[in-house]
Amino acid sequence: MAVNVDGDQDNREIVSKKVVVGPDRLTRFERARIVGARALQLSMGAPVLLHLEELESKSPLDISEFELRAKVLPLSIRRTNPNRTYQIIPLQKLRDIQALREI
Repeated sequence: MAVNVDGDQDNREIVSKKVVVGPDRLTRFERARIVGARALQLSMGAPVLLHLEELESKSPLDISEFELRAKVLPLSIRRTNPNRTYQIIPLQKLRDIQALREI
């Protein structure tokens, strides 16, 4: 760990192929953040990443939920420990996205 001139310590990233920080699935807070951010992107004109023939509702929230469950979102979660280490986890590495409670 390096020390800055100010005396602050740099954050260290945990590099691992498995989830070390936190549960190996999405928390409800992470899920809400991802669905809300993607719905905002869609409402601002971002392209949809899936075909929407299966959806009867075309609202941005429903589309973003559908994309999350299909694991096509190119997003990552950054989880931090109290000792300032963190791990960046791609959504594709997390399990049980489909097993989450229905909206």
